[in-house]
Amino acid sequence: MSCFHKRPKRTKSEEQAFLEHLKKVAKENGKRLGLEGDSDLQFLLLGGKLVKVRSKSWKHGRYFKLEEDCQTFSHESKKAFKQNHTSLISQLFTHFSIDDIESVRKGRHSEGLKKYTDASVEDLCFSIIFKGRKKNLDLMAESPEDVNKWVSSLEKIINNMHNLSNQKKSEHWIFSCIRKADKNGDNMMTLKEVKHFLRQINVEVDDSYAADLFKKCDTSNSDTLEGEEIKQFYEMLTRREEIDIIYGKYAQTEGQMSDRDLLNFLLNEQREQATAEDAHRLIEKYEVDKTAKQNNCMTKDGFLMYLQQDDGCILNPAHRSVYQDMNQPLNHYYISSSHNTYLMADQLKGPSSTEAYIKALMKSCRCVELDCWDGANGEPVIYHGHTLTSKVLFKDVIKAIKDYAFKTSQYPVILSLENHCTVEQQKLMARHLVFFLGDALVKKPLGDTMPTNFPSPEALKGKFLIKGKRLNKLDSIFTNNNVIEDGTVSEEDEAAEFSDFTFVSLFLFQKSNIKLDKELSDIVIYCKSVHFNSFEHARENQAFYEMSSFKESKAFNLAETSATAFMHHNMDKLSRIYPAGSRTDSSNYNPVPMWNVGCQIVALNFQTNSKEMHLNQGRFLMNGFCGYILKPEFQRNLSSQFNPNALTEGSWLKKKIFHVMVISAQQLPKINKEKQKSIVDPLVKVEIHGVQADNASKETHHIENNGFNPMWNKKFQFDISVPELALVRFLLEDHDTASQNDFIGQYCLPLTSVQNGYRHVPVLNKRGDNISSASLFVHLMLLDAP
Repeated sequence: MSCFHKRPKRTKSEEQAFLEHLKKVAKENGKRLGLEGDSDLQFLLLGGKLVKVRSKSWKHGRYFKLEEDCQTFSHESKKAFKQNHTSLISQLFTHFSIDDIESVRKGRHSEGLKKYTDASVEDLCFSIIFKGRKKNLDLMAESPEDVNKWVSSLEKIINNMHNLSNQKKSEHWIFSCIRKADKNGDNMMTLKEVKHFLRQINVEVDDSYAADLFKKCDTSNSDTLEGEEIKQFYEMLTRREEIDIIYGKYAQTEGQMSDRDLLNFLLNEQREQATAEDAHRLIEKYEVDKTAKQNNCMTKDGFLMYLQQDDGCILNPAHRSVYQDMNQPLNHYYISSSHNTYLMADQLKGPSSTEAYIKALMKSCRCVELDCWDGANGEPVIYHGHTLTSKVLFKDVIKAIKDYAFKTSQYPVILSLENHCTVEQQKLMARHLVFFLGDALVKKPLGDTMPTNFPSPEALKGKFLIKGKRLNKLDSIFTNNNVIEDGTVSEEDEAAEFSDFTFVSLFLFQKSNIKLDKELSDIVIYCKSVHFNSFEHARENQAFYEMSSFKESKAFNLAETSATAFMHHNMDKLSRIYPAGSRTDSSNYNPVPMWNVGCQIVALNFQTNSKEMHLNQGRFLMNGFCGYILKPEFQRNLSSQFNPNALTEGSWLKKKIFHVMVISAQQLPKINKEKQKSIVDPLVKVEIHGVQADNASKETHHIENNGFNPMWNKKFQFDISVPELALVRFLLEDHDTASQNDFIGQYCLPLTSVQNGYRHVPVLNKRGDNISSASLFVHLMLLDAP
């Protein structure tokens, strides 16, 4: 967002007072961030000049600084326009939020810096990478020391912002809104400014309510709020009646919650296997009042702090780290997987980018796809063949994968090659893989004898597996039998299907056989691509390491008509599912039915913000978000006759009743930020996604004109048959009578990771990023069915 930089005309003394006020504001916000007096924060607040790089010819100096709210970054820009035949330069200031930053990268690691700068300036460069599809900000500083200072300072404030308690995030956000409403910057609020502030925080109230609230706080009768009056206004505004009621019920020790009272709450409401030591730990961790802490008591503020942190979150804290058995064979896990990973947008003319691989890997995606074609100057390229999507060098993609594969998870990454290259360029592909990935590339089976099943994710930590065609059997490595099964291989089904669907007439493309290079063939070890004929044929003829890819229509048909056979197939082999070629907009299919039959590599378009990606994020949220989830035992045991479409008695049938009470929400975002008067009318949908019998959705009524603190107190009940396959998704929407409801936020997680009792639910945006100030408050109870 840009705006003309206008400064109000002030006298010298007024200007001095204004600057002192800004220092005070910055100090207050620095304190809230836990960075009071921090030299890195002071460096960012002071700011400095950097060179912004857009192309080889467009490199301009711009002044960057952190605003006094400590969460908004601004940099000057200049825009030329003509007026009365005279060229004028308008100075603009462009702003972005610290919350918008995904990462800060030192060096020439962005595509823009690699393309538009010379290697000699490597240590002068850094990039600010934004969430979503916003373009990177590529920058150059005057010295390597300056680069280090900018990068370390930015990373510190990003980390501190991320690690703030929800209560601090809420406080920081509200006071930022108060300052924005204070139009003349005098640190006082008039009634008009209070009304403006209320609209900013997403609540519409009638004039009499606003006036009454204002009057209660204006104890000085000055017709303005300042200092302690603003603090009182904040406390009245953020009071949580529902928390008052819960706390009052259990605070039985002179108006406070003793350790015994807290233990009573943990046992009876939260249904935790808690002890007196657990109650003491929570008091020590969350209580802010020293006297209360000394008396082993928890005040209401400490109680709210507990409810808003990990211990009071809906997600079981034990599931935030890797807790599952990671020593099972690889095919016993769901594996977070991407389709056409190189694309940033649609399948027809969207850009291809190494950045797309980085974003997917940083989301713990463990299987990425590389569509490889002959490129200029003998260098293979990656793009969506026979389309207008841009191209990116194969070797640049491999470099990026090498650098970012194990930043968020140490478990193995599968490189799924869709190979359309000539033998000459395949040789180069193989050499690039071996050179750049080095010892991390699996080039032979683990151990000294021919394996009979997959190694585990634990055994493959930090390793890369290549999925592709292979000329001979894997045992040739041990027997020296180099008999070639077939000197040619069919082109991957995906490209053929896509071209058949939409480009035959334009490109006269026909399915063809491509010769396979032995060097590339030899590094395909555990993921040899083969054509699927039938489950019976696979059982009798395919080795464990021979895997098939299924387009979604075929996979869904098999899951519907042969669910148990499909599940048995996945007990000793890998299956990869990919979206239909008709999805030219990069839309996605529902991954849940594929997981229900034990498919491991359910590939989705990670670049598309959709319900399907929310479900994928929810599925892989547990187990430390490492990209691998151990399948339920009944999907791993050959004696199992589980059928998700027709449930029978078995170990999978663990009937539960899931009670959900949607109580309230806090500080929901505006849908249309440009329209200050646009206030949301929120409602909540609770969805269950699992086997057919468990799929359900129920919703609350909507609350008019209140996204700040809406309250529903609506109870729902869901009957669950197979809880180990169920996901629960909370969807917040802005009610609209004339058109489809607008998306506000959502959160999805496995039902088996849900904590009982009073819990706060984080709210994520469409991209899956946390909306730091927002939350949903619920009461949950997952009980055995009678």
